[in-house]
Amino acid sequence: MYKTPMLLATRAIFVTYKVLLVVGALWFTVACTSGGSAKFSAASQDGRHALFKEWQIIDTATGQPVPLDQWTELLLQQDIIYLGEEHHNRFHIDAAMTVLRRLKAEGRTPVLAMEMFGWDGQAALDQYLSGSAMNRKEFLEAVRWQQNWGGSFEDYEPLVQLAKEQHWAVDAMNPPKPLVRIVAKNGLVQAKSDPMMAQWGMKDEAIVDDPIYRARILQQLQACHSGGADSFYQTMLEASMVRDEGMAKTLARRLNQIRSGSDMMAGPLVSYTGAGHIQYDLPVPKRVARRLTNQLRQVSVYMKSFEVGRIEQLQDMIREKIADYLWLTPVSAQGPPPRC
Repeated sequence: MYKTPMLLATRAIFVTYKVLLVVGALWFTVACTSGGSAKFSAASQDGRHALFKEWQIIDTATGQPVPLDQWTELLLQQDIIYLGEEHHNRFHIDAAMTVLRRLKAEGRTPVLAMEMFGWDGQAALDQYLSGSAMNRKEFLEAVRWQQNWGGSFEDYEPLVQLAKEQHWAVDAMNPPKPLVRIVAKNGLVQAKSDPMMAQWGMKDEAIVDDPIYRARILQQLQACHSGGADSFYQTMLEASMVRDEGMAKTLARRLNQIRSGSDMMAGPLVSYTGAGHIQYDLPVPKRVARRLTNQLRQVSVYMKSFEVGRIEQLQDMIREKIADYLWLTPVSAQGPPPRC
């Protein structure tokens, strides 16, 4: 069929228009998958960042914040609540005080266990809590504060004072420092023959060498103390195992006492340690679970200073599930915690 110039021109315009539509669609698609998606991704990232703020409690299973009232209901159902702190961060003491006061408000009688006290100070701790005439200075000397922990007692004093006021028990969680030093110096095999191991009931304890725990702790030791000999890392690892096993022993014994009692409002047991002792549930929580054959309900709370410049680190912690919950607090007056 003969096509007039007008018809040819019209069809050419139509074809050009279709080409422009296709090109435009392609351009829009490319924009959305490159520069456009970068803007969208940035907006999404900002949205995720908005989830993080001081005093936010984040469920690592969902990555979402949890209201304090709702979270309290969950805590009331636990046998053990693990609170892991950055040492000497007073805001973390405030967080622990919040948990304890909420448990009290629900009519519960929690038991507090603290890493900051050694077993060799338990008698003095009990005496002080009972309301004896022992003054503060005498207490710190009798409980061997400087030998077993050191640093400012004022940071941790509110927890002890609250327990004293409410007539709550406080367990010293840590094996005595001299015992731990023996293991760190000589290794576990040689330390087993030391009389101190028998004195504190650790000679015949099963010190479980969990391969996942071993890999994690050795990685951290080598990162924080580079250049050491293999023997150094091994004995340090074994000293960590003894400490964590000893703390787990303390918690398991106390929980059995709570369970065997007649007070239905007793507990939960609140463990207060450095965050490293609850990370990934490996150091203490997993060892407690091994020791208790009955059903165990426990939850771990990793307290962390919130810094806007470390959002990616927080996201990594949530993704790797460093604990059941991540509790963000203000940075300590002493500044951000050291890396090790």
